[in-house]
Amino acid sequence: MRILIINPNTTHSMTEKVATAARRVVSPDTEIIARTSAHGPVSIEGYYDEALSLAGLLHEIRREPDIDGVVIACFDDTGLDAARCLTDRPVVGIGEAGYRMAAMLSNRFSVVTTLSRSVPALEHNLLRYGLERQCASVRASDVPVLELEHGKPEAMARIEAEIQKAIDIDHAEAIVLGCAGMTDLASGLAAKYQMPVLDGVACAAALVESMTRIGLRTTRKGGYAPPPPSKLTIT
Repeated sequence: MRILIINPNTTHSMTEKVATAARRVVSPDTEIIARTSAHGPVSIEGYYDEALSLAGLLHEIRREPDIDGVVIACFDDTGLDAARCLTDRPVVGIGEAGYRMAAMLSNRFSVVTTLSRSVPALEHNLLRYGLERQCASVRASDVPVLELEHGKPEAMARIEAEIQKAIDIDHAEAIVLGCAGMTDLASGLAAKYQMPVLDGVACAAALVESMTRIGLRTTRKGGYAPPPPSKLTIT
Protein backbone atom coordinates (compact mmCIF):
# COMPACT_ATOMS: atom_id res chain seq x y z
CA MET A 1 0.00 0.00 0.00
CA ARG A 2 1.21 3.50 -0.89
CA ILE A 3 -0.11 6.53 1.00
CA LEU A 4 0.67 10.01 -0.25
CA ILE A 5 1.02 12.60 2.51
CA ILE A 6 1.15 16.19 1.32
CA ASN A 7 2.38 19.19 3.26
CA PRO A 8 0.58 22.10 1.52
CA ASN A 9 3.16 24.62 2.71
CA THR A 10 6.71 24.86 1.38
CA THR A 11 8.64 24.08 4.58
CA HIS A 12 10.53 20.81 4.03
CA SER A 13 11.38 20.25 7.69
CA MET A 14 7.68 20.07 8.50
CA THR A 15 7.18 17.49 5.74
CA GLU A 16 9.89 15.34 7.27
CA LYS A 17 8.26 15.65 10.69
CA VAL A 18 4.81 14.58 9.48
CA ALA A 19 6.26 11.73 7.42
CA THR A 20 8.00 10.38 10.52
CA ALA A 21 4.74 10.57 12.49
CA ALA A 22 2.82 8.75 9.75
CA ARG A 23 5.41 5.99 9.36
CA ARG A 24 5.30 5.39 13.10
CA VAL A 25 1.64 4.31 13.02
CA VAL A 26 1.16 2.49 9.72
CA SER A 27 1.99 -1.14 9.02
CA PRO A 28 5.51 -2.09 7.90
CA ASP A 29 4.21 -2.95 4.43
CA THR A 30 2.67 0.51 3.94
CA GLU A 31 4.84 3.03 2.11
CA ILE A 32 4.52 6.69 3.06
CA ILE A 33 5.31 9.02 0.16
CA ALA A 34 5.83 12.51 1.57
CA ARG A 35 5.62 15.56 -0.66
CA THR A 36 6.15 19.26 0.01
CA SER A 37 4.16 21.69 -2.08
CA ALA A 38 6.37 23.46 -4.59
CA HIS A 39 4.22 26.59 -4.58
CA GLY A 40 2.56 28.40 -1.72
CA PRO A 41 3.26 29.95 1.69
CA VAL A 42 5.96 28.76 4.10
CA SER A 43 3.22 28.17 6.67
CA ILE A 44 -0.58 28.12 6.65
CA GLU A 45 -2.09 30.38 9.29
CA GLY A 46 -5.54 31.43 8.20
CA TYR A 47 -7.72 31.91 5.14
CA TYR A 48 -5.26 33.83 2.95
CA ASP A 49 -2.51 31.24 3.34
CA GLU A 50 -5.02 28.47 2.61
CA ALA A 51 -5.96 30.09 -0.70
CA LEU A 52 -2.32 30.47 -1.71
CA SER A 53 -1.61 26.80 -1.04
CA LEU A 54 -4.40 25.22 -3.11
CA ALA A 55 -2.74 25.08 -6.53
CA GLY A 56 0.44 23.48 -5.19
CA LEU A 57 -1.51 20.93 -3.15
CA LEU A 58 -3.67 19.80 -6.08
CA HIS A 59 -0.63 19.63 -8.35
CA GLU A 60 1.04 17.13 -5.97
CA ILE A 61 -2.01 14.86 -6.10
CA ARG A 62 -2.22 14.98 -9.90
CA ARG A 63 1.43 14.01 -10.34
CA GLU A 64 1.17 10.92 -8.06
CA PRO A 65 -1.58 8.79 -9.65
CA ASP A 66 -0.28 5.44 -8.37
CA ILE A 67 -1.32 5.78 -4.72
CA ASP A 68 -3.87 4.09 -2.47
CA GLY A 69 -4.81 7.07 -0.31
CA VAL A 70 -3.99 10.67 0.50
CA VAL A 71 -3.38 12.56 3.74
CA ILE A 72 -3.55 16.35 3.65
CA ALA A 73 -1.14 17.44 6.37
CA CYS A 74 -2.62 20.82 7.22
CA PHE A 75 -4.93 21.12 10.20
CA ASP A 76 -7.22 23.51 8.31
CA ASP A 77 -7.99 20.58 5.97
CA THR A 78 -6.86 22.79 3.13
CA GLY A 79 -8.33 21.85 -0.24
CA LEU A 80 -9.95 18.69 1.12
CA ASP A 81 -13.07 18.77 -1.06
CA ALA A 82 -11.16 19.65 -4.22
CA ALA A 83 -8.66 16.86 -3.52
CA ARG A 84 -11.49 14.33 -3.25
CA CYS A 85 -12.58 15.29 -6.75
CA LEU A 86 -9.17 14.26 -8.13
CA THR A 87 -9.09 10.65 -6.96
CA ASP A 88 -11.43 7.87 -5.90
CA ARG A 89 -8.93 6.83 -3.22
CA PRO A 90 -9.58 7.89 0.39
CA VAL A 91 -8.49 11.48 1.08
CA VAL A 92 -8.35 12.50 4.74
CA GLY A 93 -7.43 15.83 6.31
CA ILE A 94 -5.58 15.78 9.62
CA GLY A 95 -8.07 18.18 11.20
CA GLU A 96 -11.13 16.06 10.50
CA ALA A 97 -9.26 12.89 11.49
CA GLY A 98 -8.25 14.35 14.84
CA TYR A 99 -11.73 15.69 15.59
CA ARG A 100 -13.54 12.48 14.75
CA MET A 101 -11.21 10.28 16.78
CA ALA A 102 -11.42 12.66 19.74
CA ALA A 103 -15.21 12.55 19.50
CA MET A 104 -15.08 8.77 19.89
CA LEU A 105 -12.73 8.92 22.87
CA SER A 106 -14.37 11.68 24.92
CA ASN A 107 -17.59 13.54 25.60
CA ARG A 108 -15.92 16.94 25.19
CA PHE A 109 -12.63 17.76 23.52
CA SER A 110 -10.71 20.99 23.01
CA VAL A 111 -8.42 22.05 20.20
CA VAL A 112 -5.14 23.84 20.93
CA THR A 113 -3.78 25.53 17.83
CA THR A 114 -1.21 28.14 16.85
CA LEU A 115 -2.33 31.72 16.07
CA SER A 116 -5.64 33.39 16.87
CA ARG A 117 -6.33 34.10 13.21
CA SER A 118 -6.46 30.35 12.60
CA VAL A 119 -9.32 29.83 15.06
CA PRO A 120 -12.28 30.88 12.84
CA ALA A 121 -11.32 28.45 10.07
CA LEU A 122 -11.15 25.58 12.56
CA GLU A 123 -14.48 26.56 14.11
CA HIS A 124 -16.08 26.62 10.66
CA ASN A 125 -14.77 23.12 9.98
CA LEU A 126 -16.12 21.82 13.27
CA LEU A 127 -19.53 23.24 12.37
CA ARG A 128 -19.35 21.66 8.94
CA TYR A 129 -18.42 18.26 10.39
CA GLY A 130 -21.26 18.46 12.91
CA LEU A 131 -18.89 18.35 15.88
CA GLU A 132 -19.27 21.89 17.21
CA ARG A 133 -21.32 20.79 20.24
CA GLN A 134 -18.78 18.17 21.26
CA CYS A 135 -15.89 20.61 20.95
CA ALA A 136 -15.56 22.51 24.22
CA SER A 137 -13.20 25.16 22.83
CA VAL A 138 -10.65 26.10 20.19
CA ARG A 139 -7.76 27.79 21.95
CA ALA A 140 -4.86 29.66 20.36
CA SER A 141 -1.41 29.40 21.92
CA ASP A 142 -0.23 32.33 19.75
CA VAL A 143 2.82 30.31 18.75
CA PRO A 144 3.61 30.87 15.04
CA VAL A 145 3.74 27.63 13.06
CA LEU A 146 7.41 27.92 12.16
CA GLU A 147 8.42 28.38 15.81
CA LEU A 148 7.35 24.78 16.31
CA GLU A 149 10.24 23.73 14.08
CA HIS A 150 12.77 25.10 16.57
CA GLY A 151 11.53 23.40 19.74
CA LYS A 152 11.76 26.56 21.86
CA PRO A 153 10.81 26.02 25.54
CA GLU A 154 8.66 29.17 25.58
CA ALA A 155 6.55 27.83 22.68
CA MET A 156 5.94 24.60 24.58
CA ALA A 157 5.03 26.55 27.70
CA ARG A 158 2.36 28.51 25.81
CA ILE A 159 0.86 25.32 24.36
CA GLU A 160 0.79 23.68 27.77
CA ALA A 161 -0.83 26.76 29.31
CA GLU A 162 -3.73 26.53 26.85
CA ILE A 163 -4.11 22.80 27.45
CA GLN A 164 -4.36 23.46 31.19
CA LYS A 165 -7.03 26.12 30.58
CA ALA A 166 -8.95 23.74 28.34
CA ILE A 167 -8.97 21.20 31.16
CA ASP A 168 -9.69 23.60 34.04
CA ILE A 169 -12.08 26.06 32.38
CA ASP A 170 -13.61 24.19 29.44
CA HIS A 171 -13.71 20.76 31.13
CA ALA A 172 -12.11 19.10 28.12
CA GLU A 173 -11.63 15.35 28.37
CA ALA A 174 -9.31 15.12 25.36
CA ILE A 175 -7.07 17.53 23.47
CA VAL A 176 -6.58 17.73 19.71
CA LEU A 177 -3.32 19.41 18.68
CA GLY A 178 -4.29 21.91 16.00
CA CYS A 179 -1.22 22.02 13.76
CA ALA A 180 0.83 19.51 11.78
CA GLY A 181 3.92 21.05 13.35
CA MET A 182 2.78 19.76 16.76
CA THR A 183 2.83 16.13 15.64
CA ASP A 184 5.86 15.23 17.75
CA LEU A 185 4.32 16.61 20.96
CA ALA A 186 1.30 14.33 21.36
CA SER A 187 2.74 11.36 23.25
CA GLY A 188 4.62 13.47 25.77
CA LEU A 189 1.59 15.66 26.47
CA ALA A 190 -0.70 12.63 26.79
CA ALA A 191 1.63 11.21 29.44
CA LYS A 192 1.87 14.52 31.27
CA TYR A 193 -1.88 15.19 31.42
CA GLN A 194 -3.02 11.57 31.65
CA MET A 195 -5.66 12.04 28.97
CA PRO A 196 -5.98 11.54 25.21
CA VAL A 197 -3.89 14.07 23.27
CA LEU A 198 -4.39 13.51 19.57
CA ASP A 199 -2.06 14.25 16.68
CA GLY A 200 -4.08 14.58 13.48
CA VAL A 201 -1.24 13.27 11.30
CA ALA A 202 -1.19 9.91 13.05
CA CYS A 203 -4.99 9.79 13.09
CA ALA A 204 -5.26 10.53 9.37
CA ALA A 205 -2.56 8.07 8.32
CA ALA A 206 -4.18 5.30 10.34
CA LEU A 207 -7.63 6.11 8.94
CA VAL A 208 -6.47 6.12 5.32
CA GLU A 209 -4.67 2.82 5.80
CA SER A 210 -7.76 1.23 7.41
CA MET A 211 -10.16 2.59 4.78
CA THR A 212 -7.93 1.24 2.02
CA ARG A 213 -7.61 -2.20 3.61
CA ILE A 214 -11.40 -2.65 3.72
CA GLY A 215 -11.77 -1.46 0.14
CA LEU A 216 -13.43 1.92 0.64
CA ARG A 217 -13.27 4.54 -2.12
CA THR A 218 -14.36 8.15 -2.45
CA THR A 219 -17.64 8.52 -4.30
CA ARG A 220 -17.55 9.69 -7.91
CA LYS A 221 -21.07 11.09 -7.73
CA GLY A 222 -22.42 14.49 -6.74
CA GLY A 223 -19.98 17.07 -5.45
CA TYR A 224 -17.00 14.72 -5.63
CA ALA A 225 -17.52 13.86 -9.30
CA PRO A 226 -14.22 14.23 -11.17
CA PRO A 227 -13.61 17.43 -13.14
CA PRO A 228 -13.58 17.22 -16.94
CA PRO A 229 -10.23 16.21 -18.50
CA SER A 230 -9.82 19.67 -20.00
CA LYS A 231 -9.33 21.04 -16.47
CA LEU A 232 -6.73 18.46 -15.43
CA THR A 233 -3.77 19.65 -17.51
CA ILE A 234 -0.65 20.03 -15.35
CA THR A 235 1.06 23.36 -16.06
